[in-house]
Amino acid sequence: MTITAPHLGSPKAWTDAQLLYALEEVVEKELNRHLKVAKDWMPHEYVPFSDGRNFPGVFEDGEAWQADQSKVTDIGKIALVVNLLTEDNLPSYHHEIASLFGRDGAWGTWVHRWTAEEGRHGIVMRDYLLTSRAVDPDKLEQFRMAHMAEGFESDNRHSMLHSVAYVAFQELATRVSHRNTGHQSGDPVCDRMLARIATDENLHMVFYRNLLGAAFELAPDLTMQAVRDVVVNFRMPGHGMPGFERAAAQMAIGEIYNMRIHHDDVIQPVLRYLKVLSIDGLGPEGLKAQEELGLYMGGLDSEASKFDEKLAARKARMAARAGA
Repeated sequence: MTITAPHLGSPKAWTDAQLLYALEEVVEKELNRHLKVAKDWMPHEYVPFSDGRNFPGVFEDGEAWQADQSKVTDIGKIALVVNLLTEDNLPSYHHEIASLFGRDGAWGTWVHRWTAEEGRHGIVMRDYLLTSRAVDPDKLEQFRMAHMAEGFESDNRHSMLHSVAYVAFQELATRVSHRNTGHQSGDPVCDRMLARIATDENLHMVFYRNLLGAAFELAPDLTMQAVRDVVVNFRMPGHGMPGFERAAAQMAIGEIYNMRIHHDDVIQPVLRYLKVLSIDGLGPEGLKAQEELGLYMGGLDSEASKFDEKLAARKARMAARAGA
């Protein structure tokens, strides 16, 4: 695919408005592809409502929550709460991407469709958590209020290209996190639910990844710099939620999401698909960004290997204690 837009001026002088206009046709194409392959689904079909019972409150027969009422594993509970609280900030995400991408034309149609699909994820996850009594409902609501009251400001809100690059990686990261949480939840119902969510997230990743590929053809140097910045400074959108650092550490040890997973299953697949580290024809700034990105990935792989060694040693110690 070759995109030309000579009336928009020199590639070195791209503005966000010009890039949005130049990529509109690609967005429309990807939107149409998405609508053809995406399947609508009903959140209520994935929730075991027959297992639910009243909590204390207005109901006289309400039963207080207890930690042993759910079959979900401890690491599954931690990851589910992190994933749900991330989804809960959807109003802030919508405001941010709508402000960046606009509410008109193909961009606007995509923004609203994406928001609607993400909204289903929050609905089904909360219904499952409450029905299965996997977490303390009072604490869950307190966390939601605290997290949403803080709002959300992306590290990449200053640039459309940075935002597109970020969501290409972030949607895949979310997909991987949901899928691994399901696998380790200990509940087949939860696993099926999160597999359904992960399918959506993968389609979202494909949309943004393909859009990022078009941006490379249109403005390769600027796009390379954006990808470098995003990869080097990547943070998940839930980083501001209460207790995130501790939860993230537990999820890393529990192999839900850690440096090795981040390197192998999130960053590398996107870079490899778009052939980012082998793109030629770059100018000085693009070449510099490409080289720095390659060096960073080498360092990330080394750090991931160190984490792997520590995790293996930890597993060995735990196995030894269990056998003592």
